[in-house]
Amino acid sequence: MKKVLGSFLFAGILMGLAMSPVSALAQVKALVGGTVVDLESGKTVPNAVVLIENERITAVGPSDRVTVPSGAERIDAKGRYLLPGFMNMHVHLGLKLPGAAGAALANESDAELALRMAENARKSLYVGATTVRLPGDARHAEFAVKAAIERGEIQGPRIYSAGEALTPTGGHGASRYAKGVDGPVEAMKHTRSQIMAGASWIKLMISKGLADESGDIAASDMTLEEMKAVTDIAHRQGVKLTAHSGSPAATLEALEAGVDSFEHGYYLNKEVFRAMKKKGAWYIPTIVVSQEGVLEFFTKIGAPDWYVGRVHEVGKSHWSALETAIELGVNIAMGTDQFPYEPNQGTTSVVRETELYVEAGMTPVRALRAAMVEPARMMGIDGDLGGIAVGKYADIVGIQGDPLKDISALRSLDFVMKGGTVVRDDG
Repeated sequence: MKKVLGSFLFAGILMGLAMSPVSALAQVKALVGGTVVDLESGKTVPNAVVLIENERITAVGPSDRVTVPSGAERIDAKGRYLLPGFMNMHVHLGLKLPGAAGAALANESDAELALRMAENARKSLYVGATTVRLPGDARHAEFAVKAAIERGEIQGPRIYSAGEALTPTGGHGASRYAKGVDGPVEAMKHTRSQIMAGASWIKLMISKGLADESGDIAASDMTLEEMKAVTDIAHRQGVKLTAHSGSPAATLEALEAGVDSFEHGYYLNKEVFRAMKKKGAWYIPTIVVSQEGVLEFFTKIGAPDWYVGRVHEVGKSHWSALETAIELGVNIAMGTDQFPYEPNQGTTSVVRETELYVEAGMTPVRALRAAMVEPARMMGIDGDLGGIAVGKYADIVGIQGDPLKDISALRSLDFVMKGGTVVRDDG
């Protein structure tokens, strides 16, 4: 009889929990005393309260309008300006480049690659990159890292991946003599295989790049038919496409084929950017990889002279392309093509990339939007990310200064929260 009564009692407890409102079971946190930077209005909300239930924001406003519930965990944000987390749209967690550091990874196993990517993910989150898009990494190791992050086993940003990039024979990043993906049929098979593996983007290598020892960066490496075949398959599945391109000709063809965004754009001009704006396509500048600040990184990895020479070759043109895109009002989403935490001119690559947008002509609020808001719109996830607003994930960074007045205030970042969990608090 006691066992029977005990069973009924236990069942009743479970039923009561199931019928309880979510808020009764939720973990409630309150960020209090900070200044919220509203990147929609371009204004600030001093002495604000940000309420969080589990992973999402439930209220935002001045402390005299938002009441902190009894029992909520209070997190002191006094003295900090609060912004959405960085959303870096061009990160390779398994980055391996020409030079001594790359050569040391020549025989890296799948397991070693996954562990290295996991560590790079952790470091990226620590500097405020709460979301990253991987436009092509090796051997699908990032999907294992992504799954481990989502299970809470390791720390890291939200990951959106293109799987393995589609590289034609002799294309950007291709090993010498290795066969690439050639022709519409092979391109369609590649696209299907990446989507099956979990890719939410497809990456096309439509021109050469800085890491290629030879070849004209401004030339087009893929045919229009190949690109159309890829966009047809991807768009049928609701998957977007991005293209590595320094080539005006290749970019115009890719726009015709329906490609959604473009990386780098070393030699892009007004004609191309006007076409991109008309199509609503996106530009991910990765300007840090061709400017002076990248030389520190090249020294660290033992980059060969030809690689450094390629950077000097495209630096001015790349800068002009960024200025032109800003002037014409092209959709721009921040991406670095360096690890987000990589040192660059006294700060991290995500901060320096954002600073360079201001130096090239953006207002501070537009640069902050490019780094923290527009990427969510580009990826179609702006209902969940890209702001400190009710209903969005509590992905928040804190800094010691007003970035609307001085973008370099980002250099003082000392607080990172992802999904309501504090992962860094230097205070």
